[in-house]
Amino acid sequence: MSYVFGTWSFEEDSLRFKIADLLKKLTAVLLIVWLFKGPLKLEAYNEYIVWGIIALIFAFELMSVGKWFGVTVTGLIFALSKAFFWTALFLFFGKWLGLPETFQGDEAILTASTAFAYAVVLGIAGLLVGKTGFGKMKSKRWFKVEKKAYEFGGVDLGDVKVDGTGKAYPVLVGKKRVGWVIDGEVEVEAETPIGKVRKILHSPVVVWTSQKLAETKVEADPSFVERVQALLNPDKLYKNKESAKVVDLGIIKVYEGDGFQYVKLPFIEVIETPHGERVKVGPIRVHEGSVVSPLEDMVTIRELGNGFQLTKAGDRLAIQTDEYTIEVAGNKVTYRSGNEVLKLSKDYVSLKSGEISITVGKNRAKLRIDDTIISASDGKVRIRVGGKSYTIENKGACNLVIRKAKDIIEEQSVELIEGLGINRAALNRRVKELIDELMEHLG
Repeated sequence: MSYVFGTWSFEEDSLRFKIADLLKKLTAVLLIVWLFKGPLKLEAYNEYIVWGIIALIFAFELMSVGKWFGVTVTGLIFALSKAFFWTALFLFFGKWLGLPETFQGDEAILTASTAFAYAVVLGIAGLLVGKTGFGKMKSKRWFKVEKKAYEFGGVDLGDVKVDGTGKAYPVLVGKKRVGWVIDGEVEVEAETPIGKVRKILHSPVVVWTSQKLAETKVEADPSFVERVQALLNPDKLYKNKESAKVVDLGIIKVYEGDGFQYVKLPFIEVIETPHGERVKVGPIRVHEGSVVSPLEDMVTIRELGNGFQLTKAGDRLAIQTDEYTIEVAGNKVTYRSGNEVLKLSKDYVSLKSGEISITVGKNRAKLRIDDTIISASDGKVRIRVGGKSYTIENKGACNLVIRKAKDIIEEQSVELIEGLGINRAALNRRVKELIDELMEHLG
């Protein structure tokens, strides 16, 4: 089994990886020797053995670079990060088993805490390099589509369902299954606070998930596998990588939303919110602020021939098409189409497009249409229209503005979601009606 990434080509069982496995076994033997250094009368060589173990850890990690994605800057950084992480574990538990003074105390050359700090910092550096053009990888073939087909009859992912029939082909990175490609016409349906979103997707459709979607084997189509293999290219899937808010490549997952960031790599996971952060490096978890619950498996459904992509990450949902994007976070929804943005939540709704801005919050509202501004809060209404300003202190007038602003957003949002955009004529008419009613309060 071979893989080609840019100018690098290797066999999975090449000499380099065999040497890496041999070094791992040698490290294990040396660890056992160090553990029984007393009975073996090797205490005089304690420091040399410890340095040998650390050197072997770095050697086998660096020799293993490229097992998954080919030799890249990102891969080298993560290899160093992993080496420091294993070193930190060894030094942390080794202090109770007779570590020499060189690795303990204020004068220590290298301690467990220092090694762990290097691991975390290098992990963060790897994330940053990886987000900048994916570490400058020019891989031609990250994935392998298996030439095995299974009968697909739909899948239920909670708030997201995929109905239809066809054949499902597993997608592998190395030996790890990271998703499936479906050959057949399917319909995806997602529950959102603004209603159900349905979309018929045309073959081929990739589902990035660790879940098992099919079991019964059927006859495979080799030509389909070859065609999909060419489509599963990171550079083709995400042409505008720098501006992508949601990236899913099976084993690399990035989700950036409103006040929320999620990044997952083979041995690092980061969740950042305004209320707290959670960083996981291997088995180590670090929390800051409010504890963030672990996400469910982030799942992405993508139509390879068109621009549709749906991603579910915990209680968050992102839908991207060539015409619009929808992001759902709990009971909050953001709909974007061109420069038109609609936001809805339990106590807040807003609609914006160029010089148009309408917002309604709890007991307040504001409308800005070109040079006309109407704001209402605390029983007071302020109006600026035609270069003149007015103030109305009347609770009824304030409630009128809030109610009318909500009605306008509801009317306009229906047309916006249906793809018709904001109806300027209807909007101007409703605003004029509101101003006429407000002027009656001025007497």
